[in-house]
Amino acid sequence: MGGDALERLAIRELVENWVVWRDAGDWERFRTVWHADGRMMATWFQGTADEFIAVSRAGFDKGVSILHFLGGNSVDLAGSRAVSQTKMTISQRARVHEVPVDVVCTGRFYDFLEKRDGRWGLVLRQPIYEKDRMDPVDPAARLTLDPALLQRFPEGYRHLAYLQTQIGFTVKPDMPGLKGPEVEALYARGRTWLAGRPL
Repeated sequence: MGGDALERLAIRELVENWVVWRDAGDWERFRTVWHADGRMMATWFQGTADEFIAVSRAGFDKGVSILHFLGGNSVDLAGSRAVSQTKMTISQRARVHEVPVDVVCTGRFYDFLEKRDGRWGLVLRQPIYEKDRMDPVDPAARLTLDPALLQRFPEGYRHLAYLQTQIGFTVKPDMPGLKGPEVEALYARGRTWLAGRPL
């Protein structure tokens, strides 16, 4: 197996460890997938890796249910830097207007990575939110959503944002989706990163 293939394999392992360790609440190992200056961007949180771990752990301990599932992966390599895109699904369960629901959001993890001292680590994770849906856990339950609140958010994550707003989070309204200026700006940042320039 060639050098590039080994680097891609190491990055894929890191991406998979992120999901398994975060969803299992394995916080010590979860910290190892980040570099010290790593940052996380999500609908409900934007900040440092350490802050993300702290708030994720607090939510996990309170019973917040957010799970992830991964699909295909593509890695662009440029020496000690990489951009990785991984198909993913976010699944969150909570009560919306007193009705237990599941929201499933499909998109991609768009990751900025760097190899330092022989170890790949995340410098920035920016999800791309492509489409989502909300379903009552009990299919016979009746759920009526506020259309004005739903329309405040982009199509790619409006149901996820609705749920997260209902449980008290402030949701970022301009995250990248499948198309549009936000995702084009993200791709441009990826090219800049691979060219060796700072984020």
